[in-house]
Order: sequence, then C-alpha cells, then structure tokens
Amino acid sequence: MRLRHALAVLVALSGLAASAQTELAVEPYTFTADDGRTVEAELGRFRVPENRQRPAGRTIGLAFVRFPSTSPTPGPPIVYLAGGPGGSGTGTAEGTRFDLFQSLRAVADVIAFDQRGTGFSDRLPECPHEVALPLDVPGTRAATDAAWAEGTRACAAHWRRLGVDLAAYNTDESADDLDALRHVLGADRVSLWAISYGTHLALVTIRRHPDAVARAVLAGVEGPDHTLKLPSHQQVLLEQIDAGHRAQNPEASFLADVEAVLDRLRAAPVVVDAEVEGETVGLAIGAFDVQWLAANMLGGPELSMQLPGLFAAMRAGDFSTVASWIVYLKQPSGIAAMSSAMDAASGASLWRRARIASEARRTLLGDAINAPGPAQSVALGVPDLGPAFRAPVASDVPVLFISGTLDGRTPVANADEVSAGFSDHAHLVIEGAGHSDPLFLGSPVILERMLSFFGGAAVESETVHLAP
Repeated sequence: MRLRHALAVLVALSGLAASAQTELAVEPYTFTADDGRTVEAELGRFRVPENRQRPAGRTIGLAFVRFPSTSPTPGPPIVYLAGGPGGSGTGTAEGTRFDLFQSLRAVADVIAFDQRGTGFSDRLPECPHEVALPLDVPGTRAATDAAWAEGTRACAAHWRRLGVDLAAYNTDESADDLDALRHVLGADRVSLWAISYGTHLALVTIRRHPDAVARAVLAGVEGPDHTLKLPSHQQVLLEQIDAGHRAQNPEASFLADVEAVLDRLRAAPVVVDAEVEGETVGLAIGAFDVQWLAANMLGGPELSMQLPGLFAAMRAGDFSTVASWIVYLKQPSGIAAMSSAMDAASGASLWRRARIASEARRTLLGDAINAPGPAQSVALGVPDLGPAFRAPVASDVPVLFISGTLDGRTPVANADEVSAGFSDHAHLVIEGAGHSDPLFLGSPVILERMLSFFGGAAVESETVHLAP
C-alpha cells in the first residue's frame, strides 16, 4: 500500500521537461464563496519551469481565477498575492475578502493567483512526520528548536526521496512566475495587491521585473530582510497594550504582571491539569511556554487584548485558563514544504540576526516570535538567496502601503523602512488594526483609497481610526 502511494506521488510530480511555460488554458468557472454566493469567472492554468536554474528539468502547473472587470476602460490586471507563505489566492477570495475582490473589478480585472505549491496550482506532497512537543515537560527554546529541526530533517528526506526540488521553492522563482503570469495574460503590466508574505514577494517582483508592475498596494509589509521578526517591535506592542490597560485600570500594570509571571516560572515551572482529547493530563508550564504563547497572540487585538487578563490570573496563581492555549500551541503539527522552503531561502542578514540577539536579551518576550524558524530553516537545507536578495528595494513604482498599529507581525515600522526606497508612495495607517483582515476590512475608507489608487489617482498618507 505504501509503495503504491509513493509511486502515485512520483507520477504526480513528474511533469514535462521544458525551458519555457506552455500556453495558457482558460475555461469558464463558477466561483463559489464560503457563504454560498457565486460569480461567473475564468479558471486559468499554465506551466513554468520548476527550477529556472535547471532548464532541462520538469515543469509545474500554476493556476488562477480571473474576475473580469466591470469597467469599460479597465486598468492593468490586479493580481492578489496571499500571505503565509503558503496562502492561496483563490482560497482567500472565497472567504471574508470575497466582496473586496468583487469591488475592485470596478477598475480592472482581478486575478486570484495561486503561488507555486498552493491552491489550484500543483501541490507538493504532504509529509507523514509531525512535531509533537511533550506536555509533561516545561518548554524551552532549545527543546522546541530541536524538536522542529528533527521533524524538518525527516520531512526534507521524505520530500527528496519523492523527487521534490526544495531549492525551487523560493521568492525569486515565485517573482519570475508572476512575470510569466503577466506574459500569458497578454498584459504589458500588472498591478499587485498583497498582504504579509505576499508583500515580500511583491517587493522582490518589483526589483526583478520593474517594468512589469504598474502599481502596488502592500498591506502588512514584510520587506526583503523582514522574515525574522524584531523583539523590539513586540516590546513596543506590549507597552501599547499596557498603556491602554492602564487607561481603563489605573491601578493595574500589565507589564509588571508579565515580568512577575516570567520570574516565577523561571524559578519554578508550574504543573496544572489540562484536558486533552477528553482526558485530564498534567501540563508543565515554563517561562518559554508563556513567552511563545504571548508572542503568537500579538498578531492582532482579537487575541492580544486577552493578554492582560491571562497574565493577571497567572500572577494570582491561576494557570487554568492559559493551560488550554498552551496545549493548543504544543499539539502535533505538520510541516509544509512550500512555506518552510520559502522562509528558509529568504533567510536573514547577519546584521538583523545580531540585532535580534541583542534585543532578545532586553525584551520581555525575547525572540520567541521567531521560534522555531531559524532552526527549522537550517534543518531543511535549502540554498540561501543571499545578501543581494535582502537588500532594500529602490523603485519609482507607485505604492500604497497599509499598516495596523496593533499588528505584531508586520508593524508600521516595516512599511516606514521599506517606503524609503520608493519615490512615489503613500502610507495608510489603520489605528487599532492588527494583522490580516482588519488591514483591508477595518474601515470603508480603505476600499475607497484602494479603488482610487488602482484607478490611477494620487492618494495621500493618512491615519484611519477604527472603533475600539
């Protein structure tokens, strides 16, 4: 049975050797949103070399859904780039941003693009190995890194046995895929609409194919050297949460609670009862467990605003509420080839690594936000794209940056840094927004500015205030 499965995967991976992409195949497609609404669209497929460094190698299939413009004079096609890495453009269009995709048709065709290895594009085989962190032992950074490195090495060996070229899954190749998409669409230029990792890809595309991009909207900016996060950005966000908490509770100190809890757990981890699959188990909680949890909850206010209550309870000796969160964080997790390889290839500069190490020693959460990324990347063994890849991007392409003040993944400072290289840019700062949907859906003003920008109008930098 296992042999038949392996043979089937090898056949699926085989592809056709070619040095250039094949013709575009397009078919009518009824696109269905998650809520059941439908819209007539087009499903397109084409092929590109998997690894352009190996022209005689196999090809892979890429796919997209095109929502035709409702304008009599549409502008360059707007190509949506999902985050992750590993997010699907077509999958995103099915969800909460469905209306946003449809609204942008007023100015151009809107393309939900599935990057290599995602969505309707050719997928990579799953890895049978999972990473499971022990519940009865308090977590440490070293143990977490080691467990993920071991699982990643096993997955890398599995994928290579199946013929997967992990070196082909990097942002340079994806940027060249975008230019191939532009070519098969017959477009002189395309506009890019991206979020999170998608902005990382968009920026590299602007550098590699400057004449192919008309303009770009980049939300939740991840610059070429932003794959690893700065501890100082998370510390600033903790201080913002503390200030907001003090405004409502003058006698409370969120930061003092965090420090007290971490000091207690460093001195002696605690053991509490936790429910796992209907059974009660003893969960050991250490300082790193709490740091890692808090770092992962700082993506947006939906989760981060629960932190003051959680830490106040822990400081008072009640770890029962946080237990379920930590169990979730430690549950067996799979490893995805595309997303792991993309991040590993992007890497980080020596300067950024040194800064992270320095900041980790003087911030409450250290560099828990990056766990277990660096160790996993080393274990995967893919080529690093190098210092030139991580250099700042300089361009005349007009860009509208969008950032949220409560985004613990891609803070406002990221866009400020990247925008220095763009001669024509504006920055829309969403006060009170975290990562993901709020950067697009937090206020109707955001869509208004995006429509104006993609329509060719000048847009000014401004701050948009969301309701608390």
